[in-house]
Amino acid sequence: MTAAARLAPLLHQLFAGRPPVRLRAWDGSETGPAHAPVVVLRNRRALRRLLWQPGELGLADAYICGDLDVEGDLGASLRTVWTAAREERLTSPRLTVADRARMVSTLAALGALGPRPPAPAGGARLRGVPHSRSRDRQAIAHHYDLSNDFYARLLDPSMAYSCGYWRGDPEDRAYGVADAQRDKLELICRKLALRPGMRLLDVGCGWGSLSLYAAQEYKAQVTAVTLSAEQARHVRAEVERRGLTEWVDVQLCHWRDIRGGWYEAVTSIEMGEHVGDEEYPRFASLLHGMLRPHGRLLLQQMSRGSHVPAGGPFIETYIAPDMHMRPVGQTVGMLESAGLEVRSVEALREHYVRTVAAWLATLERDWADFAALVGERTCRVWRLYLTGAALAFEQRRMGVDQILAVRPGDAGGSGMEPTPADWYRAGER
Repeated sequence: MTAAARLAPLLHQLFAGRPPVRLRAWDGSETGPAHAPVVVLRNRRALRRLLWQPGELGLADAYICGDLDVEGDLGASLRTVWTAAREERLTSPRLTVADRARMVSTLAALGALGPRPPAPAGGARLRGVPHSRSRDRQAIAHHYDLSNDFYARLLDPSMAYSCGYWRGDPEDRAYGVADAQRDKLELICRKLALRPGMRLLDVGCGWGSLSLYAAQEYKAQVTAVTLSAEQARHVRAEVERRGLTEWVDVQLCHWRDIRGGWYEAVTSIEMGEHVGDEEYPRFASLLHGMLRPHGRLLLQQMSRGSHVPAGGPFIETYIAPDMHMRPVGQTVGMLESAGLEVRSVEALREHYVRTVAAWLATLERDWADFAALVGERTCRVWRLYLTGAALAFEQRRMGVDQILAVRPGDAGGSGMEPTPADWYRAGER
């Protein structure tokens, strides 16, 4: 009997009705619908991983190690499986003792039983209290200190690692991710009404795309804060190279340790996801305290659907440990509770689909270069991450929003312009 023939009953047991995938085993045999996405089990170890680690993480580990693969377009295959789940054709099986015995018997007949395979290197191993300074530093280092060279290859020249603002026509091939990131930075500066000499605090500055843009294009006095040593090193080098030492001060510290205040503008671009639910009210209060009256806060932050869990074992293990997302309304509520007045919420969910797709296209195009830099398995982690992220934004399981808030004056004034028309006006500032 072929491997696929032995596995067919298990495949039907795991899926309600017709399985949404076709299975190809290591011996070349196949089972499942003829035109479904093909999942390839390259060896028996793939089954052993799933036996020891059922669910998302076992599948991810098998894919990262190359024990399991997907033929053709990974995104289309994942979309098919998610659609099946949404239509309730994919169920969570309730296995009886007899069911489990039959599974073990099948795997034994296939020679798939054995000791637990080692997990791929590169998983997060954080220590300490969640969202303590020490643990946050470990979490940030795990993701952002991978390699400045890696991110320089993956991202646009500004090294903006956040959702772009795609003003251009999707059919215009001359308009790419670098243009979308520039338009995002310009939109943020306009929403903040930046002027020469204004003081801007950029909390979680990344590789400095916004800090450098605000200083260079708007002559703002910028304090750029990051917890990543690699990012701080890069931004300081760029400040020197661009002759911006009088305009940008780079601080390597935790957000709780930011000192000073009375800024005209504060930004936090996709850093708030790392703060944690319990700590977020304190974070919001700190942002409020950094602003002078009529000062503006611009948050760009990922969110999740009201009934959708955030993150997941794969993201927690390999990408962003201790990351928290919540529905955007909850974030707005915490900002208001801290004394800020929210003036605008702009959803950019579809923009992230295009942004992530651009990063993924770069990874696939230059696969050999990336693999030489960080290794084949790390590249497979990132292919799985970017593919899954694009799908999550496409299907509204995740979102991203720009939230503009102001610290009102004592008499209640906001200092805001009557309409947001100037934010979107092309040409002269």
